[in-house]
Amino acid sequence: MTRIVIIGGGPGGYEAALVAAQLGAQVTVVEQEGIGGACVLTDCVPSKTLIATSVRKQALLDAESLGVHFTGGDDGDVGGVRVDLPLVNKRVKELAQAQSADTAARVAAEGVEVIRATGRLVDPQVVKAGDRTIKADVVIVSTGATPRVLPGAEPDGERILNWRQLYDLPELPEHLIVVGSGVTGAEFAGAYRSLGSEVTLVSSRDRMMPNEDADAAEVLEEVYRRRGMNVMGRSRAASVRRTPHGVQVTLEDGRTAEGSHCLMTVGMVPNTAGLGLAEAGVALDANGFIQVDKVSRTSAPGVYAAGDCTGVLMLASVAAMQGRIAVWHALGEAVQPLRLATVAANIFTDPEIATVGVAQKQIESGEIEANVVKLPLATNARAKMQGFNDGFVKLFCRPHTGIVLGGVVVAPRASELILAVSIAVHERLTVDQLAHTFAVYPSLAGSVTEAARRLMQPMTPTGI
Repeated sequence: MTRIVIIGGGPGGYEAALVAAQLGAQVTVVEQEGIGGACVLTDCVPSKTLIATSVRKQALLDAESLGVHFTGGDDGDVGGVRVDLPLVNKRVKELAQAQSADTAARVAAEGVEVIRATGRLVDPQVVKAGDRTIKADVVIVSTGATPRVLPGAEPDGERILNWRQLYDLPELPEHLIVVGSGVTGAEFAGAYRSLGSEVTLVSSRDRMMPNEDADAAEVLEEVYRRRGMNVMGRSRAASVRRTPHGVQVTLEDGRTAEGSHCLMTVGMVPNTAGLGLAEAGVALDANGFIQVDKVSRTSAPGVYAAGDCTGVLMLASVAAMQGRIAVWHALGEAVQPLRLATVAANIFTDPEIATVGVAQKQIESGEIEANVVKLPLATNARAKMQGFNDGFVKLFCRPHTGIVLGGVVVAPRASELILAVSIAVHERLTVDQLAHTFAVYPSLAGSVTEAARRLMQPMTPTGI
């Protein structure tokens, strides 16, 4: 029986454990905090739970345009509707713990041993877990990453915060300054604005989310500004300090922004220090991420890695797939290398932004030749009914064959709508095939098939 030891119980670790157990391996997971790791306990699950609450609140704010009127309340809010932040945070934490418990129960049901401890490599086939030393045939490192700290803006857990400290706030921030306008910054900025906080978003670039689809980022920034958010472009933060009643953010150009709280969202650093990786022959890059190939192998024989500690698209879905691939490869199963071109991703803003496959910038640079169509959501019948005016569906396909290369969806629940495009990309379907697929009418999904119809290739007449 193959002995597999997994260091880290996040998505990369527990998904690897489930696959390994099902294939008959003897599996041990070494996890300090709890099954699910930071993804479930402090990051992805809590943040998306908070965002779900903020979307419900925003729906109340937007309901007037649909003919729903509220009475009562003199605080300037909708009908006196208010956010009970302690109750919101309590639900966030309880849901995270419940999700961790559910996952732990599934892992236990498969016969996986879980050791509550920190783990480190003694050599490529020996793991030290607390006071135990475990010999392994295969080791998988899946230790995740942690919020990056900007010198001069160290979180104190009270006024200067990272996102893992938000759920201990006793009340809604009066004015939240969010430093960093990437995915995490954009998500939290939008959520707290909808919950009722004044929000200033500090972006070091000329627009929000500079690494995402430009059309999508433009739509979201327009929505945020319309909702009253102060978006400061080309404003790199130099330091953050406490004031008697809040915080002051000093920008590199000398300007300042003042608020009640500051949320730092300036990236992630891998949890790879103190694991004995270099001593075991596991190569790291200049930023401390574990270097892996497309089947999750590291430079040390028998040692694999998965998840955020590898720096390969920091998504829970990618971590989970890396973990599964590692096990399949290690146990000699048929395995397909990780295909980043088929990874679907979602930004849980309101509206959401979902993407898969090639990006617009690759087409504009000439790297990839593709036909493009973009349909505004405002023309969709279901969107009109529900009062959704912001967003679009964009599809890319090869010019001659019509093979779907990718797409972007900006819409409510875009995370659900992108699945059709994701399947098309993964299975190399053509726009003709997608166009001939039935979509419910009326539905937001109908914009996906309509975009495909607009990209359909005209048939070339042939002689008889």
